[in-house]
Amino acid sequence: MTVDRLIRIFAGSFILISLALGVEGSPLFVSHWALAFTAFVGANLLQFGFTNACPLGWFLKKLGVPEGSSACAR
Repeated sequence: MTVDRLIRIFAGSFILISLALGVEGSPLFVSHWALAFTAFVGANLLQFGFTNACPLGWFLKKLGVPEGSSACAR
């Protein structure tokens, strides 16, 4: 598994989990503040698109995960 694939998995998982925790009809509902976490993850993904700064990618590379072909893995 490559850095870029792991980043997509982490981001998608965090967004889905935070939506489940923040939507009132969900059986996992905790608080509407969980939706703020969804916005935070979205803002980080948007920031990466403009700056190519990816702290998670750096961390995964330090752990020895092979690089992919995306800009985040550079």
